Amino acid sequence: MHELNPLATQTFPEVLTVPSANLPQTEGAPPAVGLPAQRTRRSRGSWLRTLPLLARHIARSMPWVTLVSGCLVGAAVLALMAHNARSSQAPLDHSAVRIAFLPAAAVLAFVLTAPFRPLTQATPVPAWVTQAGYLLLAAPVLAATCWGQLRLMDYSMPAASVARAPAVYPLIAQLTGWCAITVTIAACVQRSRYAGLGGAVAAPISFAFIALSWFLPAIGRWLNEPPAPPATTHGVTITWYAIAAAALVVTCVAVRDQWYRYGRVPSRRHSG
Repeated sequence: MHELNPLATQTFPEVLTVPSANLPQTEGAPPAVGLPAQRTRRSRGSWLRTLPLLARHIARSMPWVTLVSGCLVGAAVLALMAHNARSSQAPLDHSAVRIAFLPAAAVLAFVLTAPFRPLTQATPVPAWVTQAGYLLLAAPVLAATCWGQLRLMDYSMPAASVARAPAVYPLIAQLTGWCAITVTIAACVQRSRYAGLGGAVAAPISFAFIALSWFLPAIGRWLNEPPAPPATTHGVTITWYAIAAAALVVTCVAVRDQWYRYGRVPSRRHSG
């Protein structure tokens, strides 16, 4: 019989390894005197060297089925509408493109996931690298979807009226703003207690915002095209790009690693 190592049966106190000095000590464990919890810092050069290896993983783990399915659903619906409109000599307008683009904008809420978020301090790269890679891969697909839907709208118009069609740059700005807002909402949901639900929470919130910007008269006349006076087409375009830029800033803040959900410990009040 081998003698048991006394170290194998000894119980050791837990040591705080989470990089947050505000977290309480484990009940019954002595405090680590002289060893405060420190924030871990990655060397930028170390994780930049891993990006080529991570690119293959990002491309494989990208939810292509979800993204492509959402884009194809809207394109298929618009193609049927364009065929019927061409047969009935009633061309489609920008509203049809907006409706058909809604599924493509909604799938962004399911694309922006953070699989490394629980291990953000242990992975060799920041957790936001995966999310940024997903967005970079999704951008060309969404751009191609928007271009295809605009071509379908032109297909529904007679050849003589294509040249007199309204400008599409306000519509492109609006669709860009929709996508940016959806990404921002999805990034904020990832940092909440509903992170496990992900797109199931972010998509309805995005639809609610889009509906308010579309149908609420107080702001709809400034954000829709054709605009109502005193708004102009250029003003609608600038407004939507400004919204997209602000949403991008919020997204960058939301996906950063050094954000802890429970930073403060509520003080315990004992009744006397």
